[in-house]
Amino acid sequence: MKPSIPKGTRDFGPVEMARRNYIFETIRKVYALYGFRQIETPATENLSTLMGKYGEEGDKLLFKILNSGDFKNAVSTDDYAEKSAAALASRFCEKGLRYDLTVPFARYVVQHREELQMPFKRYQIQPVWRADRPQKGRYREFYQCDADIVGSDSLLNEVELMQIIDEVFSRFGIRVSIKINNRKILTGIAEIIGAADKIIDITVAIDKLDKIGLEKVNEELLAAGLNAEQVQTLQPIIGLKGSNAEKVATMREVLAASETGLKGCDEVAFVLDTLAAAGSLRNEIELDLTLARGLNYYTGCIFEVKALDYAIGSITGGGRYDNLTGIFGMPGLSGVGISFGADRIYDVLNGLDLYPSDTAGSVRLLFINFGEREAARCLEYAAAARKKGVSTEVYPDTVKMKKQMAYANAQHIPFVALVGESELAENRLTLKNMETGEQQQLSIEEALAIIEG
Repeated sequence: MKPSIPKGTRDFGPVEMARRNYIFETIRKVYALYGFRQIETPATENLSTLMGKYGEEGDKLLFKILNSGDFKNAVSTDDYAEKSAAALASRFCEKGLRYDLTVPFARYVVQHREELQMPFKRYQIQPVWRADRPQKGRYREFYQCDADIVGSDSLLNEVELMQIIDEVFSRFGIRVSIKINNRKILTGIAEIIGAADKIIDITVAIDKLDKIGLEKVNEELLAAGLNAEQVQTLQPIIGLKGSNAEKVATMREVLAASETGLKGCDEVAFVLDTLAAAGSLRNEIELDLTLARGLNYYTGCIFEVKALDYAIGSITGGGRYDNLTGIFGMPGLSGVGISFGADRIYDVLNGLDLYPSDTAGSVRLLFINFGEREAARCLEYAAAARKKGVSTEVYPDTVKMKKQMAYANAQHIPFVALVGESELAENRLTLKNMETGEQQQLSIEEALAIIEG
C-alpha cells in the first residue's frame, strides 16, 4: 500500500516550488522595497493565545497538539464520563498550530513592545493550519503573506499599501481591480436608514445589481426586512455610478446626517486623491460600496483585489483596525494591513501562463559525461561557471548521450556542454543551445558570456 498525506495538504514538486518561490520572492522584495521588516513566529502557539480569538467556529478549526508524556494524568474518570471533546482537549492540549498570522503578530507586538520602534512595519510569509473541510481552493495547510503597519493612524499607510498591491501585481503581469471602501461609510448607511443589523444584507443585495437589475435588488432588500422608506433612501447608493470623485460626492450628500459616514468619505477621498496626485498606480482603484469584509474586525478603510482576466475570488485583502493588541490587554494600538493570497495567485499565474520562462528550471547548464578524463575537465569548467553565478550540473554517470540529452530536456536546461577528446585537446567545449539546436566550439569564458546573455 502506497503512503499518503493528510487530507487538505499537498506535496510540491521542483517545478511547483520554483513557481511558489517566484511568488514569495516577488512579494518579499516589494515589501522590503517599502521598508517592511520580516519576522517569523513559531508554528505552534499556546492555546491560551489562540482560543477565543476567532469566535466559536474558529476555535473548532484549531489544530490542537497533545501534551507530551502521560497527558492522561490530568484527566479524571469523571472527565472521561462527560464525553465532552472540548473539555478533554483543554486538559490534553496546551499548544496548537497557528490559525492565521494576525493573532501571533498581536502576541508578538505585546510581548516585544519595549523593543519595537513605532510605527512598526512588519511582513510575515509563513504557513497556517485550519482543521477545515477540504475542498477545491481550500486547504488545511496554506501560506499567508501579510504586511502590517502598527502604531500609526496616518492614512499615508493606506496609500502605501495600495502602491504595494499595484507594484506586486504589475511585477506578476496580472491585471487587477483594487476595490476600496470604508467601514465608517457602511456604519453611516446603517445609521441613516436605522438598520444597523442589515448592513450585510444591504451590501450582498447591491452587489447583485449588474446580474439581476434594480427591481430585483429592491425586492431582495424588502425580503431581508427593510421597509419601503428605507429601500427608497438606499436608491442613490444602489445606483452609485461615475468616477471615484463623483461617487464620494454622492455619498457625502446621502450621508450628510451621519458624522461617522462623512468621516469615512473623508478617509476614502484622502487615499484616492493622494494616489491620483502621485500618479503611480498602473491598475485601477475603485470605490465599491459592496465591499464589506470583516465587519467586526475592521474599523476604517477596507480593500480587496480581483483579477480582471481570470475567474477566481479575492486574491488580496485587508484594512484598518483600531485594536490589534486589545485581545491581550494592551488597548489602543491602531494598525492597517494586507494579505496576499499566495495559493490563489499561483492559480491565476498558472491559468494565464504568466510565469517567466526561466521559472520552470533553475539549472542553466549541463555538462555531458563522456568518461573519467572528460568528467574531470567538466568539473573544472562547472566550478568556473558556478563562480560566475551560473547554475550548473555535471551528469554523474557515463551513459548514452541520448539519455543525458533527454535528462536536459526533461529538466528544461537551456544549454548543454560537450567535452570530448577533441575539446579536451584544444581546451574548449561544444556549447549546444537546446532551444535553437545551434552548436559552437568555444572557450569556457566565451560559453559563459553567451549563457549569461
